[in-house]
Amino acid sequence: MENGSSWVFLKVQGRKLRYQNCDKTIGPTGYSRFSNAEKQAKPVTTKIYQKYEILELITSFETANKYEVRNRLGEMVYFAREENNFCVRNCLGTLRPFTMVISNNVGQQVIHLVRPFRCDGCCCPCCLQELEIQAPPGLPVGYLQQLWHPFLPKFVIQNEAHRDVLKIIGPFITSACFGNVVFEVTALDEKTSVGKISKQWGGVLQEFFTDVDFLGISFPIDLDVKMKAVLLGAGFILDFIFFENAGRCTVWC
Repeated sequence: MENGSSWVFLKVQGRKLRYQNCDKTIGPTGYSRFSNAEKQAKPVTTKIYQKYEILELITSFETANKYEVRNRLGEMVYFAREENNFCVRNCLGTLRPFTMVISNNVGQQVIHLVRPFRCDGCCCPCCLQELEIQAPPGLPVGYLQQLWHPFLPKFVIQNEAHRDVLKIIGPFITSACFGNVVFEVTALDEKTSVGKISKQWGGVLQEFFTDVDFLGISFPIDLDVKMKAVLLGAGFILDFIFFENAGRCTVWC
């Protein structure tokens, strides 16, 4: 992508990272070579906007979700669309399997998110949620696995070898009623903060009468490029699990 966006790092076919109109070389290990001052700068933030679907507003039919991924300046850098079929969407609801196809501004598919059909919640720990992240499509670069916990929503981020790298920990109250909902991204010790994924409050009309959502994702600038792609995928799966139903005010489990 050639628009100076901070999210070009997700184009893993290339060897360059463009950030704030400066080229940063990606090292052989997959980590970007930034100065200490850059690493201590404000975390990179990206935003996921779900698009309104007119058919959903006037009927009870569930249509394929579509999203825009924007950088911190509000510029659209990626477009995402859900791929499955009508029966799957309307029979399986928020647990439905899908392939989320993420394309850049010229229509090139750069990431696929593959979600199988799985259960949800602390009452069924044997078949919890998971997500495979492919970048480019067909090449797995990481996974998201839901962890069983009686009180909190927890997930582990794994690399392409299924080794645990990071964790995501949500609040006991996963309600989008009248405020933001923040999921902390931590190291494996669950104490060291790495970033966060937050569901932004969209107002009474949007939250209670539509299933349109807005999420923000923040992370360190020098985070491994593959893990950035996994965090992006995590934003989508959290939206489906916790925020897809309009006006739902819930606690975990």
